[in-house]
Amino acid sequence: MMSEKGFRYVYGPVPSRRLGRSLGVDLVPFKVCTFDCVYCQLGRTTIKTVERKEYVSAADVLDEVKRKLAEEDNPNYITFAGSGEPTLNSRIGNLILRIKDLTDIQVAVLTNGSLLWTKEVQDDLMAADLVIPSLDAGDEQLFRYVNRPHENISFDRLVDGLVDFTRRFPGQVWLEILLLEGVTSMPSHVKKIADLVARIAPACVQLNTVCRPPAEEFAFPVSQDILLSLREFFPCPVDVISEESQEHSEISAFSESREEDVLALLRRRPCTSEDVAEGLGIHIAEALKRLNALIAIGTVRSTISGGRNFYTATGGKSPSGAPGNKQDK
Repeated sequence: MMSEKGFRYVYGPVPSRRLGRSLGVDLVPFKVCTFDCVYCQLGRTTIKTVERKEYVSAADVLDEVKRKLAEEDNPNYITFAGSGEPTLNSRIGNLILRIKDLTDIQVAVLTNGSLLWTKEVQDDLMAADLVIPSLDAGDEQLFRYVNRPHENISFDRLVDGLVDFTRRFPGQVWLEILLLEGVTSMPSHVKKIADLVARIAPACVQLNTVCRPPAEEFAFPVSQDILLSLREFFPCPVDVISEESQEHSEISAFSESREEDVLALLRRRPCTSEDVAEGLGIHIAEALKRLNALIAIGTVRSTISGGRNFYTATGGKSPSGAPGNKQDK
């Protein structure tokens, strides 16, 4: 997908609740991942793999980063994230080093942590400033239920990788934990996760829940009050990621004209985030930011069908005052 003319792999800067303004770098095709998480806002994984290779051209990615930096709209972070698992790209280590040669802007990597048990992946991430891996369950059974990993990834291997990487990494590790109502949010299970956090020893925990349309309808969010009450289980600083703060960062990022562009598409027919990205010539991460902003103000709603999220305009008022569901004749 194109984030704007001439950019396929780099998008933004976009607002991030945790990272401020983030310039995104996408190193794998859409939904190429080691997991197929029930809560993923991108929908179900299309290619589940543990094969590391140069999925997209490292030279092309670096060229796009250079051109973005030349615009002098500097972000707080350059973030490897996007629409799949970034550590699957075998050139990520080289790209981090090359970007560090270009700029003093800090480099972050958002990863599900599934490949951190390999020394090769650990070594590739050593030059980053910040790594945010995930841990969404406290045992093998719920790990397989929530994350639906590739068959070659075991829970013990995942945890051992997180422990070893955090011990070796010279930068900061923030561990993201996403809890599901009625699945992983019970105090007895959170205690299991917290015991693992004590072994991993991250700088902090980012405690999160579902706040965007998930891949599966049964992935329910945990209330803010419960999330706040669960902080006491953890042996390190805990930042509860509130839905309100995420919505605010997304809403504040886009102009009315950009929101109207999205609504114009959705008034014609229901669209997936891929459809919106393709229709507007933007990266899928930017499309999702705009869609989530519109959901937050009530002009767009999401429904799940076949593991995919479809977005439609509602009857609410758009920021410019135009009806959100007016049909084109």
